[in-house]
Amino acid sequence: MEIKKAEPHIVVQDLTVAYGSNVILNDLTFTINRGDIFIIMGGSGGGKSTVLRSMVGLLQPTKGQVLYDGLSFWSAGPEEQKIIMRKFGILYQGGALWSSLTLGENVALPLQQYTDLGPVQIEKIVSLKLALVGLAGFEEYYPSEISGGMKKRAGLARAMALDPEILFFDEPSAGLDPISAHLLDELIIELRNSLGATIVVVTHDLASIFEIGNNSVFLDADTKTMIAMGEPRKLLTESKNPKVIKFLTRGEGRAQGVIR
Repeated sequence: MEIKKAEPHIVVQDLTVAYGSNVILNDLTFTINRGDIFIIMGGSGGGKSTVLRSMVGLLQPTKGQVLYDGLSFWSAGPEEQKIIMRKFGILYQGGALWSSLTLGENVALPLQQYTDLGPVQIEKIVSLKLALVGLAGFEEYYPSEISGGMKKRAGLARAMALDPEILFFDEPSAGLDPISAHLLDELIIELRNSLGATIVVVTHDLASIFEIGNNSVFLDADTKTMIAMGEPRKLLTESKNPKVIKFLTRGEGRAQGVIR
């Protein structure tokens, strides 16, 4: 069988984020390959969401670059940045759905804003995207009428509306029960396999980290930088860093492990 060569999709290069003299992240450098489910992990205060915000264009770094297919986002002009951002889909922690709109109307928003498609075409795409996340027939429901897990899936349908090359997830399992979180993990893997998207996930949920991640970076709150990178299961068995082992085993030590 032919082994597919890794193809860099996103490169974070010497990234530093600071507010005045307060350094939040310092000198991050890592590569996310096309088709990765890449985990940004670490304890509280490590800067996971901060690096995500710099990657998606919400927070300009103090130093360094984020490259998409070799093109530097923060060195690009406004129009080039818009073109790059059209490749993104983002699922925020709470789903970030508009409560006054139905699920169908929520998913339709990016299609109405960024395409010239007519109402009938948009309606068909909305139904398809909701079906892909297991919400077929829920077009007329409001966010208040569905569960937390369903809200996450509806938010994912909206993130997928424009067929993005890259999906970003910010703590996707936050607030979900273990079964709903597991179902969302399975959906993430299924979408990567079926759509070929590159997926970047910020999380501290160990079950999700081990189930979906094929590559990762570990951010440390004390040193304000990355202290490990690699496939999470390999880090569990091979890392020499006590902070990484403590995190990946919930402090129980490598002999116990936590892989489900």
